Amino acid sequence: MSRSKEAFKQAKEVIPGGVNSPARAFAAVDSDPLFIEKGTGALIYDIEGNEYIDYVGSWGPMILGYNHPQVIESLQQQLMKGTSFGAPTEVETELAKLVIGAVDSIDQVRMVNSGTEATMSALRLARGYTGKDKIIKLKGCYHGHGDSLLVEAGSGVTTLGISGSPGVPDEIAEETIVAPYNNLEAIEEIYNTYQGQIAAVILEPVTGNMGVIRPQVGYLEGLREITATNNSLLIFDEVMTGFRLAYGGAQELYEIEPDITTLGKIIGGGLPVGAYGGKKEIMEYVAPAGPVYQAGTLSGNPLAMAAGIETLKLLQQPGVYSMLEEKAAKLEKGFKDNIKQLEVAADVSRVGSMFSIFFTDKQVIDYKTAKESDTDAFTTYFKQMLAAGIYLPPSQFESNFVSLAHVEADLDATIEANYNALAKVKKKQEG
Repeated sequence: MSRSKEAFKQAKEVIPGGVNSPARAFAAVDSDPLFIEKGTGALIYDIEGNEYIDYVGSWGPMILGYNHPQVIESLQQQLMKGTSFGAPTEVETELAKLVIGAVDSIDQVRMVNSGTEATMSALRLARGYTGKDKIIKLKGCYHGHGDSLLVEAGSGVTTLGISGSPGVPDEIAEETIVAPYNNLEAIEEIYNTYQGQIAAVILEPVTGNMGVIRPQVGYLEGLREITATNNSLLIFDEVMTGFRLAYGGAQELYEIEPDITTLGKIIGGGLPVGAYGGKKEIMEYVAPAGPVYQAGTLSGNPLAMAAGIETLKLLQQPGVYSMLEEKAAKLEKGFKDNIKQLEVAADVSRVGSMFSIFFTDKQVIDYKTAKESDTDAFTTYFKQMLAAGIYLPPSQFESNFVSLAHVEADLDATIEANYNALAKVKKKQEG
């Protein structure tokens, strides 16, 4: 038995399912997970010492690669001062200023401990600010495991084939109305049906939790107009896309300003973090400035703040996002050339340094078309890539992430492995 298999066996005795987040379980690819010991640059190593070129990046935060020396140094300096105080620190203000300077729609920001906490808080704020109860979410968008957001969610919920979750009361689920992504008519119909009742629309502006799907032309602009016309709020969940697709996130890329933005992942430099922010008049509804209560003992944790500050400063350097674009574009072209040459029913969907490969001959524009992908083909593909030393998200419905640490040799090796894996998929499909 391999060390990872033994470690997983032991973990299952003390941790539900053997993992602390379902997407890590490898269940969707009919495998047991690898247990990781360390990472450096674009590489990770399992507990047996095997090396992999990594495109998970801790599910997005490792945009600089693992163990960036300047981030590690900032953490060491903060570690000597203390790990937590439960009191205000200047590093919280410094990171808040960096976030506000980067994202035009944010005047004030509240730090929390996870993306889930950020979206839960954002919804409470939207309801408190508007005095309305109902929320519209988009089918397949995942916003964490908060009760009102597990309805038709993506990410691990889709991966594991779970439609929602026991433990979520019907009366809470009933306040969430689900609409298909990239469909403005459905949004308009909901507003006509529930006039004066909708507090906000929440979505991933570019999805990453049903695979990477871009907004169609005019879609985000239409959402902005509809929500403004109906006196409700537009919430962009940029936990994944914030500081990933551009320094100012997807809203900079598409030139749309939401009312509230949720952030996470990159702003903590790899440590647990979340945040939500917006215009001052909205954010001042949050306690202690206003009546909407939200609190957290470890919110604004100085270690996460220190790592986030250093990460954002490094991302401010000229040419960073063009470099990420070049690396990801090379992978996309290589993969698409392989698909064309081998005549495999697959396509690559990419926005910036996020990409997915869908095993389908249809254009993927929403949750329905994403779900029509051949997950058996993906399982074959995943296993072949892993055997070749390429570590991918273990699900058809997750995003891959390119980091600044990926070098030409990594990309070339990945494209070669992709060709061989696709050839295996093709052979298996042909019987």
